[in-house]
Amino acid sequence: MSKHGKKYTEALKQVEKNKTYAADEAVALLKKIDYAKFDATVEVAYNLSVDPKQADQQIRGAVVLPNGTGKTQRVIVFAEGPQAKAAEEAGADVVGSDDLVQRIQDGWLDFDVAVATPPMMAKVGRLGRVLGPKGLMPNPKTGTVTMDVTKAVNDVKAGQVTYRVDKAGLIHAPIGKVSFDDAKLLENFKAFNDVILRARPAAAKGNYMKSVTLTSTFGPGLAVDTNTL
Repeated sequence: MSKHGKKYTEALKQVEKNKTYAADEAVALLKKIDYAKFDATVEVAYNLSVDPKQADQQIRGAVVLPNGTGKTQRVIVFAEGPQAKAAEEAGADVVGSDDLVQRIQDGWLDFDVAVATPPMMAKVGRLGRVLGPKGLMPNPKTGTVTMDVTKAVNDVKAGQVTYRVDKAGLIHAPIGKVSFDDAKLLENFKAFNDVILRARPAAAKGNYMKSVTLTSTFGPGLAVDTNTL
């Protein structure tokens, strides 16, 4: 098992063991103990009492954070005709059809989000083995398969975050950068938390949110009481 470095160990000493922090306390401490030499990403992790193997307990979607993520997303759009023009006008980084499919088949993956119109999905489907494992496949549940490509591109550029529960019942998502002021991080945190609360499956039993943890890129995790948001 690899050992943590000296800086991580020093940061961990400032975290009270077994304490669940109020959201504002967690944000303030997270920023205080961050030691990355770059603008670290702030991420939230949820451990949910759901069984993702059951179709009615899968959680997936997208939310536009009020203050963005602090990262500029590169968006590609699979579209033709008026939708292709609309995507270009909305600021998509690359727009295409068969040519874009071929480009990706040839190994190009320099983008963060892929959007497609429904008629294009027959062609995009050929990229499933490439895009699927990387979480880049367009999907109606995340708003990335749509005829309204203008809204899709604008949402991504404005700071849209996609989320999906994994096999262990966990959801991870970025909610900003360490450089954000506390109020903006808390506002993003609350917006994301509200979405996860509303996504609770009717079949979920017991305590829905078993634990919620806030971390920065290299820092230790802080347990958070989301009732304080």
